[in-house]
Amino acid sequence: MLEWWLPPNVSTYGEDIDFLFHLIYYITGVSFLLVAGAMVAFLVLYRHREGRRATYIHGHTTLEIIWTIVPALILVVLSFLSQATWGSVKGHLPPSQHRVRVTAKQFNWEMRYPGPGGQFGTADDLTLDNELHVPVDQVIRVSLTSRDVIHSFFLPNLRLKQDTLPGRQIEAWFEATKPGRYEIPCAELCGFGHSGMKGWLTVHTPEEYARWVKERWPSS
Repeated sequence: MLEWWLPPNVSTYGEDIDFLFHLIYYITGVSFLLVAGAMVAFLVLYRHREGRRATYIHGHTTLEIIWTIVPALILVVLSFLSQATWGSVKGHLPPSQHRVRVTAKQFNWEMRYPGPGGQFGTADDLTLDNELHVPVDQVIRVSLTSRDVIHSFFLPNLRLKQDTLPGRQIEAWFEATKPGRYEIPCAELCGFGHSGMKGWLTVHTPEEYARWVKERWPSS
């Protein structure tokens, strides 16, 4: 597997996404080697030689059918394999007790947490820039929007990437399996300061998360 290619996976659905990534990578890699190898072989076999006349052919029907049907079948199989993963990640939103509203703007992430009552729009809402704090082994629901242009909310270690659009609320979810601190870059070229638009996801143990909540809402 290509552990050097992707960052360590800490998501419940990361293995399914990695499987598809590696499968497509190997299929395209083998295809490239076959096409490049055939091209080099034809360059050598059919190179110009003195006294050798060119031969004109009209194609090979059987070969043309084969190299049309085989890629089509591969694409159909990949579509079926991808459908289940897409459905589990994008097709439904599992219930969650942890919700965060994420607003993208040039050039940072605004994270809004509801108070202990779990309702947004109250006096005890907490807003932080570029800091997303969640407990481990819990489903996290994020509601994504943008204040200005198109951004892309990207959690490489969680295998989650979702565009954020002005005027729309887009729901997404993830469940982290390992405590730690992980980068949240913007994966959409969003302006001059795009490269500096970076936040951090902190995944806490249950005890650490309880302390973090207590520090932000002492009366809870």
